Amino acid sequence: MTASKSSRARNARAAAQAGARSGAARNGASGGTAVRNASPTRGGPAKPGGSAKPGGTATRDRAQVRNGAAARGPRTIEVREEPAERGPAPWLQIATFVLALAGLGVSIYLTIAHFTESALAGCSESGLVNCTKVTTSPQSYVFGIPVAVLGLAFFVFCVAIMSPWAWRASRREVHLVRIASLVVGIGFVLYLVYAELFTIGSICLYCTSVHVITFLLFVLTAFAAAAWGLKPGAPWKLVPDRQPE
Repeated sequence: MTASKSSRARNARAAAQAGARSGAARNGASGGTAVRNASPTRGGPAKPGGSAKPGGTATRDRAQVRNGAAARGPRTIEVREEPAERGPAPWLQIATFVLALAGLGVSIYLTIAHFTESALAGCSESGLVNCTKVTTSPQSYVFGIPVAVLGLAFFVFCVAIMSPWAWRASRREVHLVRIASLVVGIGFVLYLVYAELFTIGSICLYCTSVHVITFLLFVLTAFAAAAWGLKPGAPWKLVPDRQPE
């Protein structure tokens, strides 16, 4: 009876030890699997059945991006310079300058004829067209100054203000003075036309040519201000640059 109890006790201890060893073996196996599953964190490919952290792939991607950016070099931004918006076109500048020179020439001739009291060439002395009657009338003086002298001074100023260099001036005041002078000029022309038609009863061809030139200068100047504003005129050259082929 005593022997059977002791043998059962030994068998129980042996079974307990065997269970403990098998549990330790299972724990070791599961630990090895965890270690194997965790090994891909260094960047190696994950084995089937294991879970790999995304850190390795992300690190390689960032390294490739840095290497690619270094190979391409720094990015450059291309900036295109747009041509600055310009004022009146060259043709208008030249047209106004030529008209001012023509008006200056006629004014010089009228001033010389006034002080020398000579007859104007090619102008009728009777009828509606009578240059002598107009140039010797009381209306040929304004504030005691001959109209021919006033016209000469006006066109000397016009030649300067209508020159291409004045059109290309960057100061706004130059363009304002041009417009103001033409407004005064066209107002004076209207007064002279009224005096010729309704007070004197005759017209002068040379005076009429000056009136027409002043009117054209006024129209072109007003058109330039309306179309381009008070901006410096576009540069012009007698011989344009050749375009590259």
